[in-house]
Amino acid sequence: MPDVSVIVIAYNDAERLPTAVRSVLDQTLRSVEVVIVDDCSGDRTFEIAQELAAAQPERVRAYRLPENSGAGGEPRNVGIGHARGRYVMFLDSDDVLERNACRNMVAAAEETGADLVSGLCVRLTKDTAREKRNEWYPWLYSATRTLESVTELPDLFVWDTLSTNKCYRRDFLLDNGLRFPRGMFYEDLMFVADAYLAAKRITLIPNQVYFWHVYEQAEVKSVTNSRHDMVNYRHRLEIHRRIDALLDRHGLEELRAAKDVKFLKHDLVLHLRDLPFRDEAYRREFAELSRPYLQGLDREAYGKAAKIQAICAYLLEKGDWENLLPAVDTLIHRDKVSSPLARRDGRVYWCAEHLDDAFGCEVLDVTELGYHQKPIDKLFLRNELTSYTESGGTARLAGRITNPLGIVAPGDTLTAELEFRARRRSLRTYLFPVTSLRHDGETVHWETEADIGSTLRPLGVIDPVWDVRVVLRAGGVRTRTRLTVDHHELGGGALPVTPRLTRLVGDRMEPHPTAKGHLAFRLVSSKGDSDRIEEFVQRGLQGKPGQLAKSGLRRARALRKTLTSGETKLRLYHEVYSRLPVKKRTVVFESQLGKQYSDSPRAIYEEMRRQGLDFHAVWSYAGTPQDFPAGVQLVRRWSLPYLKALARAEFWIDNQSYPLKLAKRPGTTYIQTWHGSALKKMGFDQPQLKAQTRQQQEAQQTHLDRFDHFLVRSEHDVRTLAKAFRLQDRTLLRSGYPRNDVLVRARQREEEAGRRVRGPLAEKLGVPADRTVLLYAPTFRTTGRASRFALPFDVERFAEEFGDRCVLLVRAHYFNHVVLPPDVEGKVVDVSSEHDVMPLMELADALITDYSSVMFDYALLDRPMLFFAYDYEAYVHEDRGTYFDLLEHAPGPVLRTEDELYASLRNLDSEGREYCDARKRFVAEFGEYDQGDAARSIVQKFFSGWSRR
Repeated sequence: MPDVSVIVIAYNDAERLPTAVRSVLDQTLRSVEVVIVDDCSGDRTFEIAQELAAAQPERVRAYRLPENSGAGGEPRNVGIGHARGRYVMFLDSDDVLERNACRNMVAAAEETGADLVSGLCVRLTKDTAREKRNEWYPWLYSATRTLESVTELPDLFVWDTLSTNKCYRRDFLLDNGLRFPRGMFYEDLMFVADAYLAAKRITLIPNQVYFWHVYEQAEVKSVTNSRHDMVNYRHRLEIHRRIDALLDRHGLEELRAAKDVKFLKHDLVLHLRDLPFRDEAYRREFAELSRPYLQGLDREAYGKAAKIQAICAYLLEKGDWENLLPAVDTLIHRDKVSSPLARRDGRVYWCAEHLDDAFGCEVLDVTELGYHQKPIDKLFLRNELTSYTESGGTARLAGRITNPLGIVAPGDTLTAELEFRARRRSLRTYLFPVTSLRHDGETVHWETEADIGSTLRPLGVIDPVWDVRVVLRAGGVRTRTRLTVDHHELGGGALPVTPRLTRLVGDRMEPHPTAKGHLAFRLVSSKGDSDRIEEFVQRGLQGKPGQLAKSGLRRARALRKTLTSGETKLRLYHEVYSRLPVKKRTVVFESQLGKQYSDSPRAIYEEMRRQGLDFHAVWSYAGTPQDFPAGVQLVRRWSLPYLKALARAEFWIDNQSYPLKLAKRPGTTYIQTWHGSALKKMGFDQPQLKAQTRQQQEAQQTHLDRFDHFLVRSEHDVRTLAKAFRLQDRTLLRSGYPRNDVLVRARQREEEAGRRVRGPLAEKLGVPADRTVLLYAPTFRTTGRASRFALPFDVERFAEEFGDRCVLLVRAHYFNHVVLPPDVEGKVVDVSSEHDVMPLMELADALITDYSSVMFDYALLDRPMLFFAYDYEAYVHEDRGTYFDLLEHAPGPVLRTEDELYASLRNLDSEGREYCDARKRFVAEFGEYDQGDAARSIVQKFFSGWSRR
């Protein structure tokens, strides 16, 4: 009796079957047999199977079904009946097992007594230029674990529905009568669901066990690659109904709810992507099949799917094709805005229809996506091709660009160009003026002609595919849009062109929709022999000249990759740039890892400019250089100019850290201004750093030892930051923070004048003179989706109660962002994009924060401060800990609930008077060196000897 029977099913796959069988025979566990089951193939598959069995009769047996079953279930059932091993595994003839798969899975089963062992499947796309690798739900297999029931890990039941990356006890299969559905696609889903629920113990192992080979260009499509077949979709729905019934019989409501979410996020999405390319009859049948199943889903599942997935499912259920097809466009292109949107009662909805349905309102509400806050140049707009004709060498095109929430105003000056760009980078782009543009309310309609025949000159071999875009300028602001094609037929033929190099590949440009539905053109031959010519070219590429050319291209790509790699950049920095002489009077400034022009580095730079010093300033930026100062050298962080500037600079000035792997040369002075006093524990006071090995701590200390000078604003900083970073006292500069000079001077002016004067920022932000300005500046949050920070209070309630007398400025941490609903416009303002928080603090009449270091800075203004610590216990005790108890030291009320916050806001003046003495004590303890002259003292200390311009 073998340890494992591997059942290999095959159908018309004579060529690949031997490779699959060999992957079983070569297993490191030798006690393995192969049971081949041929599904009545029409080629030599069964003959090959017999030959393999004849070659190793003790290890390979072959069987054949009398007629084709139409799916993979029945061949596997036959295999189970013939299996002799203590364990059973399944393998498709176009896939292979990892060499140690059987040994690892049997060992896990023997050790844990599991009925079912599952390992990691790796999906490999085999027919692409570079093999694509995708691990199948790897988070399930990060470590070995054993489950007494699949209900302990609902994600396993919901997501890993493959039968082939698993090993089953044969007695377990027989005792429970586990068989695959006959003649049904997606048979794995039902079989694995039955197996999961029947198993008394399941073990997961973190080993690769199965390599799933995908051939996207195959002439005969697999079930996975032929989802547009309606039979395919019928079978998927039927399998899901059967699994639903199974879960209902077992009373497993949690698993059923999780599976409903997966259906919306995965199964339905796979088929929705094909809808724009199908005819009306297909769409109608698809909707009729979908509607009853969607109506039976748990409505709460819609809230757990991505917003656009839920919208598509809802509109499909309603049969609203006018809104659904654009929504599918966004489903395919995640960031595209394909609907004009609708604004109702301060909320933004995907469309104006269905808002009389409470559930529809909930699903269609897209306020949190923040479309209403983005300028047109930040929006990817749907541009639907509405007309395409051709004559001679000229193409006539028309389309309509979605105008969400009227972002293009009727009075905006509109211009546009049609852009043809070779898909291969760095090749030429051709522009044709759009001759007609008109504002149609929810869309912008355009028409033009492009004389492609006499203008477009492709090279001929290396640029066979060209993409088309419309570049729209509205009110002087530009946005680029792809052309969406909702049908396959485009014009009557191809446009004649004259390639620059050769007509061998083609002499016509033929329009076609891309795989994702955008208009493109490809070079074809007018002789109708493009396939033969392409085959000829491919043969040439396989010959010696072609091999030499490809070898040279590979070497060039490898060289480019090497030259731009992080390792190469570090070598350049240390071995080349750092050996160049230091450039005197060169200062490299950086703030918040290059994300901002702000903070103390800005204050020092501007003081140096104010004093007229003669020096070369370099500012680093990450992302965009917008809003950085003019008249300086701007370098992108981690670029070669950035590394060269750092290597040769006489001074580094930043407030966080230059890249840790960059050593500072002796001729460079590093002034670390830091970015705030500490409430939460820092450096080696953090538990995770304390737990590091000695070598890891020494490496971290090497980075910190680059600081030649470290600015502190109080002895609290000395006891906390300096100690946590293990800095020598001689490194510390008790100067205060240069950034805080403006706050100290603002308080002094206010005390001398007896009144407060608001600067130009109030006008820029549109703050009325009679409004109290509140600044909400919370600390960094890691919870929530991506970097989005959900406000911990009802901002609409705030606007309703306080909007007539207050303006709330919301300043998210630079690693977070917020989305505000449109109905609070003018009452609540997102100021997170402002580089420097200092002008915002100077403008604000009161501060609302939680644990952010802005508390130490704002206190210098001696204005009211509110501490909204709604998660105090979790933050203090479950995070990394704090240096002092905020409840005892806070110079303002510490509030736990939204109601408490609003109560304090109603009594803001009295709260301010009550905590006046506390603010003074707070400043004395945490800001004693902030006297308003920090920038001047730093410049005097380090740069006073430099000449003036």
